[in-house]
Amino acid sequence: MRQEKLWDADTARRYDTPGTGMFAPDVLGPTVDRLAGLAGGGAALEFAVGTGRVAVPLAERGVPVTGIELSRPMVERLRTKVDEATLPVVIGDMATTTVPGGFSLVYLVYNTISNLLTQARQVACFRNAARHLAPGGRFVIELWVPELRKLPPGQAATVWHSGSGYLGLDTYDVLDQQVVSHHFHFDESTQARLFRSPHRYIWPAELDLMGQLAGFELESRHADWSGAEFTADSRSHVSVYRLPATD
Repeated sequence: MRQEKLWDADTARRYDTPGTGMFAPDVLGPTVDRLAGLAGGGAALEFAVGTGRVAVPLAERGVPVTGIELSRPMVERLRTKVDEATLPVVIGDMATTTVPGGFSLVYLVYNTISNLLTQARQVACFRNAARHLAPGGRFVIELWVPELRKLPPGQAATVWHSGSGYLGLDTYDVLDQQVVSHHFHFDESTQARLFRSPHRYIWPAELDLMGQLAGFELESRHADWSGAEFTADSRSHVSVYRLPATD
């Protein structure tokens, strides 16, 4: 499952769910508020900007935002919302693609760093973030915590959501630290629609080491964008890494 094939025109068309899911005000509002504060009046760069779920409202808050995105169909969807002058986007891979300009903030939301399927590529992503940041700049990552504690011997899958019209489950390969997310959408008919995406899961401690390799220090870690305490039972985290400031 190649990432550029997964995020095709059909997926881009279905991605936006205005007012619900990832686009619900109680989800999106705290995300934008936190990122606007972390930008500190400077410019922001979003890796894997997608259809602009976060970048568009962040730009509306007065933060200059640029994006990097692998999927052209996702960018085409974004262009129905804002033009290139308002939110420039470079087509490319977030682990290697560079864009001009200086930034005080680089961010990656909604588990997207796990779309890079090797440790080396994930480390390269950190280094690419550092490459774009001024001294003292921040790299923010939103990522889920692997649910391996839910896997009894002999079981390879966990159900992480079960609700009306939607079922989400993950199948784990614990030897190679790989997981495939399965998203089943269904209605009153006998048919279901399946979307699958591959990931490489990362423990928080491993993520911190990746940051150190790229010259970052962990500044903070919370369980969500509102700043809830991160605990052993947290299902996800928002981690803020910072480059050392110059004297």
